[in-house]
Amino acid sequence: MLNDGDCGFCMRTAALVPRLGVDIDRTTLQSVDLAALGVDAERAVVEMPYVHPDGRVDYGHRAFAAILRTGPLPWRLAGRAMTAPGVDAVARRAYHWVAANRSRLPGGTPACSLDAP
Repeated sequence: MLNDGDCGFCMRTAALVPRLGVDIDRTTLQSVDLAALGVDAERAVVEMPYVHPDGRVDYGHRAFAAILRTGPLPWRLAGRAMTAPGVDAVARRAYHWVAANRSRLPGGTPACSLDAP
């Protein structure tokens, strides 16, 4: 899981993820070679990327769903549900709303704004 190390909301969220019992590694976008991982740097600032062990990359709600699917049963089911037909579009919109408003959410700062320099 790669999160924006300059965004307080993203860092706060990333710190909570291990409490879900998921089996992932997490680090910041700024501390890795994104190109070597096959991660689109521009997209990664807008949508959190998750690099699967086999090298595939998911972004946004699909990344979060993939992360949940590495955890215990209730979270695996939630991860599957997030990408199910009919739910996928709603989860995508919800994720984009959160990303667009992350500077106003708990832990958010002006640096979290997608419009920040």
